[in-house]
Amino acid sequence: MKLSRIALAGGVAASTVLLIAGPAAAHVSVQPVGEAAKGGYATINFKVPNERDQASTVKLEVSFPADHPLSSVTPQAVPGWDIKVDKSKLDKPIESHGRKITEAVSKVTWTADDSEIAPGFFQQFPVSVGALPEDADQLVFKAIQTYDNKEVVRWIEEPTEGGEEPDSPAPVLKLTAAADDHHGGGAADDAKEGDDHKAADTAASAKETHAAASSSSSDTTARTLGIIGIVIGVAGVAFGVLAGRRRSA
Repeated sequence: MKLSRIALAGGVAASTVLLIAGPAAAHVSVQPVGEAAKGGYATINFKVPNERDQASTVKLEVSFPADHPLSSVTPQAVPGWDIKVDKSKLDKPIESHGRKITEAVSKVTWTADDSEIAPGFFQQFPVSVGALPEDADQLVFKAIQTYDNKEVVRWIEEPTEGGEEPDSPAPVLKLTAAADDHHGGGAADDAKEGDDHKAADTAASAKETHAAASSSSSDTTARTLGIIGIVIGVAGVAFGVLAGRRRSA
């Protein structure tokens, strides 16, 4: 009987831990597809789980960091969702590919049209972004999740280094070391560049070979014509000598 009570208490405690840990683990987050290198471009996914048993998620609003404005923000179309992109003027213009950028995306909103995130499911919202800042290790995006029962959950609390995770943490994108090409292409671009160099070398070699062959052919033709000329000349001299002898006879 005593053991049963202990087991029951342990089960209740474990259930309590799961109930507490569950909501904290299931929050709006952001992850890159591959890497998000400083100074480069990346595709990132905002992952939105449904935390409610009796309601569906019908709206997501993501605010982009104002302290590190991004010159390029392009959402990917998501079937069943309308997308709205809001821009705002920058206090300080930024340079991007030789152009001065005076405004940047401040917020992207996804609103369910003929779709929704039902209980027990999640949805990803992809966005292409860049150029990522070179002077930051992470970007913090504040998100607001709205359910069809009008409930609003604000994922806006910024985590602190070494501190505990907030109850409603904001999505955080970790940035990796800068890539050499600043486009995340890395090995693929290097391989392509190598192939281009090989192709150029091959073409140059072929051109040199063709030129050498042409030169050799020209020399051979000239020598052949020269020999033919000599033979004709010798034959002409011999014919003249024979003709002279006949006349003398």
